[in-house]
Amino acid sequence: MQEQISAIQKLINTVIEYSVSYGFQVLGALIVLAAGFLVANWACAAISRLFAKKKMDVTLSGFITGCARGVILGFAVLIALGKFGITIAPFVAALGAATFGASFALQGPLSNYGAGLSIILSRPFVVGDTISVADVSGVVNEVKLACTILVDEDGVKITIPNKDIVGRVIYNSRIYKIAPGVIGISYSSDPELAIKVIQTTLSEFPEVASSPKPQIGIQEFADSSVNIAYRYWVPTEKYFQNVHAINLAVYKAINRAGINIPYPQRDVHLVSEPSKTGR
Repeated sequence: MQEQISAIQKLINTVIEYSVSYGFQVLGALIVLAAGFLVANWACAAISRLFAKKKMDVTLSGFITGCARGVILGFAVLIALGKFGITIAPFVAALGAATFGASFALQGPLSNYGAGLSIILSRPFVVGDTISVADVSGVVNEVKLACTILVDEDGVKITIPNKDIVGRVIYNSRIYKIAPGVIGISYSSDPELAIKVIQTTLSEFPEVASSPKPQIGIQEFADSSVNIAYRYWVPTEKYFQNVHAINLAVYKAINRAGINIPYPQRDVHLVSEPSKTGR
């Protein structure tokens, strides 16, 4: 019994000794970490407000804010480790060796992060733009370090690895997408009247962009008709909805104007050959 009491007393003394020796270091480290979190949150909020006031790109704002948070928290952790007398030199060396070894196994993901950083800094497109790249098209919903997310009119999310974007030809039409259309009129109809009717119809739709202006003119002289082509720009998020409505409106307006839309026609000539019997 006396031995158990002695062991407990020794344990209590050891705990008290370590508490006295390292208690202030632990408390100081916790205070430093808490202060680091508070300063990081305050700095990120201030940077976000500044970027919002300057109307900067959301992707660039988020990237800089995240970097600022990481730097501040990193310094806080280093200072907290210093309270215990821990040097970070071995950790830096081990991290460098691990990074060198992992770079060979993670070339694909790392190249995505490098490409994402290039996109964020060079800003060939921003959130809300309509782009076509790597055989896909859609509105830019989010730009991450590893990938870029597009959303089409059907609400389908398209995730593209950033390495498949950098170095490719990118078509960026901002918030609009070009909509082509064509309608055939007979050769006896007035093409200038048809062009004017189509122009008036397009002006009745507020979704059609005024700049750049719609383009209307004769596309070709086909076998049975004169084809009038028209091109205009509408918001990508309602592309097909507007195209279908405008095509219907153009068809009705052409009919109301008395312009004939011909059916495909062919002239067939029958040639009779003389009878071989002479009859």
